[in-house]
Amino acid sequence: MKRLLFAIGSSLLFFTARADEGMWLFNQPPRQLLRERYQFDASDAWLDHLQKSSVRFNSGGSGSFVSEDGLLISNHHVGADAIQKLSTKEKNYLRDGFHARTLAQEMKCLDLELNVLQSIEDVTARINTAVPKDADPATAFAARRKIIAEVEKESQDRTGMRSDVVTLWQGGAYHLYRFKRYTDVRLVFAPEQQIAFFGGDVDNFEFPRFDLDVCFFRAYENGQPAKVKSFLRFSPQGAHDGELVFVSGHPGRTSRLLTVAELENLRNQALPLRLNSLKRLEVLLGNWAARSEENWRRAHDDFLGVQNSRKALDGKLAGLLDPELFSAKVAAESAFKAKLTGKPECAEVQAAYEKISEATKLLAAQAVRSGLLEGGQAFRSDSFGIARTLLRAADERPKPNGDRLREFGDANKESLELDLFSEKPIYADFEILLLADALTFMSGQLGGDDSLAKQVLADKSPRERAAELIQGTKVRDVAFRKQLYQGGASAVAAAKDPMIELARLVDEESRALRKVSEAQGETKQQAHAAISRARNALLGTAGYPDATFTLRLTYGTVKGYEEDGKVIPALTTIAGLYERAKEMSYKPPFDLPESWVKRKSRLDLETPYNFVSTGDIIGGNSGSPVVNRAGEFVGIIFDGNLPSLPWDYAFSDKQGRATSVHSAAIFEALNNVYGAKELARELVNGRR
Repeated sequence: MKRLLFAIGSSLLFFTARADEGMWLFNQPPRQLLRERYQFDASDAWLDHLQKSSVRFNSGGSGSFVSEDGLLISNHHVGADAIQKLSTKEKNYLRDGFHARTLAQEMKCLDLELNVLQSIEDVTARINTAVPKDADPATAFAARRKIIAEVEKESQDRTGMRSDVVTLWQGGAYHLYRFKRYTDVRLVFAPEQQIAFFGGDVDNFEFPRFDLDVCFFRAYENGQPAKVKSFLRFSPQGAHDGELVFVSGHPGRTSRLLTVAELENLRNQALPLRLNSLKRLEVLLGNWAARSEENWRRAHDDFLGVQNSRKALDGKLAGLLDPELFSAKVAAESAFKAKLTGKPECAEVQAAYEKISEATKLLAAQAVRSGLLEGGQAFRSDSFGIARTLLRAADERPKPNGDRLREFGDANKESLELDLFSEKPIYADFEILLLADALTFMSGQLGGDDSLAKQVLADKSPRERAAELIQGTKVRDVAFRKQLYQGGASAVAAAKDPMIELARLVDEESRALRKVSEAQGETKQQAHAAISRARNALLGTAGYPDATFTLRLTYGTVKGYEEDGKVIPALTTIAGLYERAKEMSYKPPFDLPESWVKRKSRLDLETPYNFVSTGDIIGGNSGSPVVNRAGEFVGIIFDGNLPSLPWDYAFSDKQGRATSVHSAAIFEALNNVYGAKELARELVNGRR
C-alpha cells in the first residue's frame, strides 16, 4: 500500500473534521461546513427525509427506501445472507439470481430485521447521574447497565419502537435511538453473484471496478407492502464527475478517538490475532467449497465474507504499521496533553490516559482466552451459538431487567427471538467442519495440557468430538428450541443436550472473563469521558464521534485520484466491464453471466457503471444510498479502495475513495439485461 499523508493539524490533534472528513450525527449535522465549502443548506426537512428513508440491516449493512410501497435497495453482498437462506440445492438464488415479477412471487426472508431511525434523544445526564461517583468499575458498570436497560424499556413501552441507548465519544455521551422495525421483509430482485462481485477477491478494494452489487427487498406490514412516507426519488441519470454527494448509512466502527496505548494494542496483538484466525478459516472454507457444487453453495457466502474481512484487516494493520500515520497519532496525543498544561482539567486527563493504558493491558492479558471462550472462537458453529443462547436465556430471563446481560434485556427480546427461532437451514456436515477446526484452533492456542481444553475435548480428537456434539445435539430443531426457551432453566437442564452441556461447561469461566472485560470497559469509558470533556472545553463541541453502527451523514465529491503517476478517472462504464472481462480472457473471477453475454447489444455501453467519491465511509456503510443536493438517489456504496482502509484510524482523501454503483447502471441493467421493466418503472415513479 502506498503511504498516505496525514497532516498533523488541528483536525488530527483534536478530532475535528478537515477536507470531506466526518461521520456526522443526524442530530448534530455539519451545517456550517456545508454552507462554507459547498454553499449547501442542510435543512431540517432535508435531513429528516433522508434519515427516515435510510434503512439498517441488522445482519450488517445499510439500505434505503426507493418507493412509497416499501421497496428498498441494498448491496447484493449485504442481502446475500438472506438470499443464501432462501436458496436450496435445486434453486441457488445466490449464484443464479432472483426476480419476482409480481408481489405473489416475492419471497419472505427467514430472519431479516430492518430498522429505520425515527428519533434521537440525548440521555447523557440521566445515564451518568445513575452511576455512583467513585464507585469501583464493576459497581459502576452494573449501575450503568441497569439505567440503560431502564431507559430502553421505558422508551419501548411508551413508543412501541425498538429503543437502543448508544454510547458515543467512547463514553462522552449517551443518545437514545428509536427505530421502526420491519420483520416481514421479502426478496424482490437479485442479479447473479458473478456480476454483483465481478473480479472477485482480485479486484476487491481496487479501482476501476465493474460490479452490479445491488439487490431489492420489500418491507411488508400486516401482509401488505408497507406504505412509507419517506423514500428517495431515483435518478436514472445519476451522479456526475465533480458533483457534491451525500452518504446516509450505518458505519460499523472506527477507532479514530482511541489513545496511542489502545492503537498499540490493536497493532501489536488484536489485529494480528484476528488475521491469523481469518486466514485459517479462509483456507478451510475455500478447500471445502471446492469439493462439490453443494459445498460451494453452502459455504460460498461465508467464504467471501471471510476473504473480505481478511483483506480489510490487512489494510487496517498496514495503516497502523505505517510510521507516518502512527507518528502523527503519537504527536497529536502529545500536543493535546501539552495544550492542557496549567489548566484545571490537566491532572484528570493525564490520569485518564493512564487508566486507559492500564485497562488495555489487563484486557490484552486475557484476550486470547476471552476470544476463544466468550468470543466463541473455540466453538465456531451455529449449533453452539444457539445452545449458549438457550442456556443463558434460562439463567438471565428470571433476573430483573437491569441485572441481565444486555442482549437478554426486554428491549432486545423481539430481535433475539427472531434470530433464535429462525428456520434457516443448518447443515450438520458443515457444522462438523467448522467446529472441528475451531476445537483444533483452541487446542493450539491454549496448549494440550490446559485443563478446560481437556474437558472440552473429553479424551477425543477435535474431529471426533465435533462429530459427537453436532450429531448428538437437537438444537437445530426449532420446536426443540422453543420448548427449552419457554420451559426455562429446568427444561434446559433436563434436556441434557450435549451442545448445551458444552456451553454450560465453559460458561463459568466465560462469564468471569466477560465480567473483567465489562469492568475494564467501564474504566475506559469513564476515562474517555474525561478526555472528551477536556476536549470540548478547549475546542467546543464541534466534531463527530467514532462510528457505532448507527445512522451517520457523510459528504464529498465525485472525484478521481492519482496512483503511481497515473490518473484514475472517477467513473467507469459498462463498456469497461466487457473490456476487463476480455483482458482477463473471461476466466473466473472475470467471467460474465450468460445474461450479460447474450444481451450486450441491448446495452448503452457508455452508461456510467461504478464511481468513486471522497465521502468518509467504513464497513457497515455497504448499501448506503448516495444522494445529490436534491436528495435524489444517484448511487449506492459497496466498497472503498485500498487507500481508504486506514480510515478506521485517520481520514485522508489524497487517494482514499468510497466506491459506488451508479444509478444509471442499475436502471440500464434492469431494463436491458433482466427485463425487469416493472421494477424500473417503480423506481422512476416512486410507487408500484
